Amino acid sequence: MAKEITYEEIARNLKNKVYAPIYFLMGEEDYYIDRISEYILNHILTDTEKEFNQTVVYGADTDIASVINTARRYPMMSKYQIVVVKEAQNLKNLDELVYYLQKPMPSTILVFCYKHGSLDRRKKITIELDKAGVLFESKKLKDTQLPGFITSYLKRRQVEIEPKASEMMAEFVGTDLNRMASELEKLIITLSKGQRRITPEQIERNIGISKDFNNFELRNALIAKDILKANQIVKYFEENPKSNPLQVTLAVLFNFFSNLMLAYYAPEKNEQGIAAQLGLRSAWQARDYQTAMRRYTGVKVMKIIEAIRRCDVRSKGISNASVSDGDLLRELVYVILH
Repeated sequence: MAKEITYEEIARNLKNKVYAPIYFLMGEEDYYIDRISEYILNHILTDTEKEFNQTVVYGADTDIASVINTARRYPMMSKYQIVVVKEAQNLKNLDELVYYLQKPMPSTILVFCYKHGSLDRRKKITIELDKAGVLFESKKLKDTQLPGFITSYLKRRQVEIEPKASEMMAEFVGTDLNRMASELEKLIITLSKGQRRITPEQIERNIGISKDFNNFELRNALIAKDILKANQIVKYFEENPKSNPLQVTLAVLFNFFSNLMLAYYAPEKNEQGIAAQLGLRSAWQARDYQTAMRRYTGVKVMKIIEAIRRCDVRSKGISNASVSDGDLLRELVYVILH
């Protein structure tokens, strides 16, 4: 199977004016699909050319025959015409596109935005799409990849971010990349003239996350087995439940300890080996796992993961008639630390 093309490769080719006749953009992560299709719509044709040579349709409002007929037109007073099918997952009889793929119009740039799913790569249409143009699968990022995404996004905007601030944003926003981009843009706007670095203090002021009492700091307290700090954070969460819902905290802890369990199976226990095992974008991210491996045994981590699962079930009212979220988290933290 051919090597899968990346978003970075597609973006680089588009900026270098290297265009494919077909872009089939599919997958669970909307962000990259939106960025590619928006770039094509906004940067290839001039405003005058767009009037006659740019067509946007929606899958539920058209059919594949109409899309193909539009794609077979010649551009008017322009080198290219652009046809974009949004919400292409709603397009019926998509397999009929195979006939067009065998001889696509070189003057047409045909874009399909197929969200919330992917085509079976064994099907004929998928094979033909790969041959005729660009077949791109936009995959959801893992939690461990978010800090890398944040750093890369801001670097393109010529802004730096401190590691702790990056972790705070990752924890607060999660893997919704469109929302993440929006929140990062808000932070960039708040930078004073000449300031090109985002700090935890700035996030605390503008996003509303406490730099000292958040899930990132709770995780760090548990890694260090700092009983006082961990319980201070639990108390803060209990007093501010709307800003610190238990389900988010459980997700953060489950993700960390699940990865910690995987780290024990890394062939090499150095930073590079653990980073490779967990799919981390930089080796420094593995340091927390190295520290935790020195403080927790594999058997203990298995018990912690089970305790997190049990806490999650009880937080949803199962086998729990009256215990509050604050008390549930306090019990869980006690189990983890002792």
